[in-house]
Amino acid sequence: MKWSSARHPYVLPMVVVPDDIDSQGIASNVAILAWMNRAAIAHSTAAGYDWAAYRRLGTMFVVRRHELDYHRSATLGERILLRTWPGSLRGATCRRFHEVVSARDGQLIARGMNVWAYIDREARKPQRIHAEILAAFDPEQFI
Repeated sequence: MKWSSARHPYVLPMVVVPDDIDSQGIASNVAILAWMNRAAIAHSTAAGYDWAAYRRLGTMFVVRRHELDYHRSATLGERILLRTWPGSLRGATCRRFHEVVSARDGQLIARGMNVWAYIDREARKPQRIHAEILAAFDPEQFI
């Protein structure tokens, strides 16, 4: 994975809950992937692009690819920070980066990247990302 870092990511605090824990007693890989998605949606909503806004535009983002590297386990009750930022927006494609870190000591739990496609909701086909979306998620804001 080609990694990008950000000095000003969007940050979503969370606590690891029982539904996140797998049979090994740690947060599951499925939970960590869901956290990344939750952070992306929260960031979009905070920037003024909730589901209703995308509906008005007749568009939406859909995930095409996930990459995820695990660095240590997250445990029940642990306070974590989900950090996310856009890495690039070109044509109909957006790369979004994520870090999951311990709120207590900043230790890295996982790092990931999603590739999103911007599509027309009706036609279900890729379309160029609207200029207003490009402005709202300009990666330069996060560097």
